[in-house]
This record gives sequence, C-alpha cells and structure tokens, in this order.
Amino acid sequence: MTIDEPRRPDLARELIARAAESAAHRARRARGQLDGVHLGQGRHTDHANSRVLRRILAEQDWPGHRLVGPDAARAAWSIALHSDDDPPFQRAATTLLGRAVEAGDALIQHWAHLHDRALITNGRDQEYGTQLLLHADGIDLCPLRAPDTVDARRATVSLPPIAAALTAVQRRYRADRFAQDAPTVVLAEVA
Repeated sequence: MTIDEPRRPDLARELIARAAESAAHRARRARGQLDGVHLGQGRHTDHANSRVLRRILAEQDWPGHRLVGPDAARAAWSIALHSDDDPPFQRAATTLLGRAVEAGDALIQHWAHLHDRALITNGRDQEYGTQLLLHADGIDLCPLRAPDTVDARRATVSLPPIAAALTAVQRRYRADRFAQDAPTVVLAEVA
C-alpha cells in the first residue's frame, strides 16, 4: 500500500489527536495512576471518540489509508477497538474495516485485532489470540477458540505464532513495571 497525501487531512488530525489522548489515558490506567473520577473521564472520552468515528463511518465509510493516511487509519482502528461499551458499533466497524482490507485500504492485522475484540466484547472466544488481560501479577490470554489451530489462523492474517507474540508482550508489560494494586485491563497488543 503506497499512499501519497490523504484526501482528508482534517479527519486525519482529529483521529490521531483523539486516539493519542485515549492511549495516554489507558497508559496511566495500566500504571494505576487514575482515581475514580479520571477513570470515568476516560470512559467518557472513549464514548465521545466512538460517536465521532460513527459519524465518520456514516459519511465516509472506513477511514482507510487513502482517505486519512496510515497513522490516522491506525487511530481509527484504535478508537473502534476501545468502543467496548457499544458492541453493535464495534461489530459494524469490524465489517467496514474488513471491506477496507479487501479493497487494499487497511491492514488485515487491524481487522484481526478488531474482530477478536468484538468477539470478546460479545462474550465469545476470540479467533486469533490478539486480546489479553493484564493483571498486577501477569498477563493472560482472553478465551480462545480452538487453541491448537490458532497459529494457522494467525498466519492467514499475517500475524506471528502466538508463542512469539506472547513473549514480546510479556517483555513489554513485565509485572514488575506495574503497581501490585493495578487494575485488570484488556490489552489489544498481541501481534
């Protein structure tokens, strides 16, 4: 995928800014640095971001590489990924992202992550092993359908074997980096 200038740099700037703010908030939450008020503000931010992305999807379809560029397309994916309080929207975003992948306008790895997240949000087992739970004492894989064939499924969406991905995430999120009373958070960082 080679992209020159995005057609909508205004949308690109908005998506990037919103996703960056949410990512910073999630990092503070993972480190246990937020009180109840700030946790609520983060949920409000995620909800507001979902509304903005919903508007963009209604007006433009999926904001892919051609429309907003790769960084903003990643930001849109991140916003959809963290729209856990709106499962129908998350499923719709997964469908639109899938169409963008088929059109060569988005990354299949993003689709796999969002697909897994939508499954977990809806109480189902994930397909590709991209969703994890971070606890104060370590990292656990969210429920996974047919674990014995996960590497074959991951290969179809250009993801590395699950063991390599888990090792990389464990290095990145060592338990000693977090306070013992840190909250459990869902990670979407397994690649």
